[in-house]
Amino acid sequence: MSGVPEIDLTDPEVLRDPFTAYGDARERSPLARLLIPGLAPMWALTRHEDARAMLGDPRFELNADSFMRPDVPEDCLPYMRTMTEMAAPEHARLRRLVSPAFTARRAAEFRPRIEPIAGRLLDDLPGHAENGSVDLLRHLARPLPMEVICELVGIPEPDRPSWRAYGAIVAAGSGQGFAEAVPGIMDGAKAATARRRAEPGDDLLSDLIRAQAEDGDRLDDTQMVTLVWHLVLAGQTPTNLIANAVVALLSHPAQLAALRADPGLMPLAVEELVRWCGPTLLSIPRYAREDVELHGTQVRKGEAVTAAIAAANRDPRAFADPGRFDVGRAAGPAGHLGFAHGPHFCLGASLARVQTEVALTALLRRFPGLALAVPPDGLRAPDPGTWRLTALPVTL
Repeated sequence: MSGVPEIDLTDPEVLRDPFTAYGDARERSPLARLLIPGLAPMWALTRHEDARAMLGDPRFELNADSFMRPDVPEDCLPYMRTMTEMAAPEHARLRRLVSPAFTARRAAEFRPRIEPIAGRLLDDLPGHAENGSVDLLRHLARPLPMEVICELVGIPEPDRPSWRAYGAIVAAGSGQGFAEAVPGIMDGAKAATARRRAEPGDDLLSDLIRAQAEDGDRLDDTQMVTLVWHLVLAGQTPTNLIANAVVALLSHPAQLAALRADPGLMPLAVEELVRWCGPTLLSIPRYAREDVELHGTQVRKGEAVTAAIAAANRDPRAFADPGRFDVGRAAGPAGHLGFAHGPHFCLGASLARVQTEVALTALLRRFPGLALAVPPDGLRAPDPGTWRLTALPVTL
């Protein structure tokens, strides 16, 4: 394995600046080896073309080992196996049924319902100020996706405070609170599904209940509840993307000024923000279904392989001047891998984009004097797989 760089995922420098660590590895080799204490090492593809190819290669599969299993009550386990974990035929079937509800057009149609949610959260921001600053993660980026999910799923207003609490717990990760939140989410999803079967409305669950393939195939109640759980989990992506985006913009005054001068750049800016500072550093690991040779190295059947998104999204082979943050960067043929690629491309990508566009547009318009209250470096979570903050204090 000479020539294959090794990256220790507990190294403080890797955690502090993963883009440099993975970028250095990328320029040394298209393949790296990730060292994880207590676990088997994992292979990582560092260059855009190879990472993209692996994400669509049927020789590498997602399976139960790809996912952390939280400690939850046994009756919740049937709903924990999301579509992402399913084998190709089952995954393709469910994807076919639910995809029409997650198109870019449907996300755009949902924008007018996201805008007032963001507006209410921004109205409340000044009231959350302490010592002259307000935590934008806690009071905007974190609650917004859960509010959107409640609107999307059709959760009644009286039930939403508990869902907000669940969302904050899920966003925080594991622990006793997580195990307690999961049954609440499942019970709420079951109730919402039953309600929409009886009284369809203008929301995602009603769309999915109506959705039926030409052969009569449709989702059962377990699959509906599982999809809601998947939405709650995946809903954390806009949380971290919005927070990272605010840091990037406030740290690049010229780019912020360009965006303020031309709000029409926002869709391009969001794509660039996903490329530049998207939360996904490493893709969900895939497992080799057979022995595979990658760049002269033998990957054995059953070994884990990931796409180093942090390296691929700044690969000079795919992007001109990739180290430069440019809100006007034209979409090139390569395309970032921030929402993965292939059969497991993020189902909610369009919704995440619209949420981020709405949040940033409203925030920059409402608070022209917005500024970071403290340097962001000390606010990063020591998470080797996700580029995220633990807080985001700003002055309004």
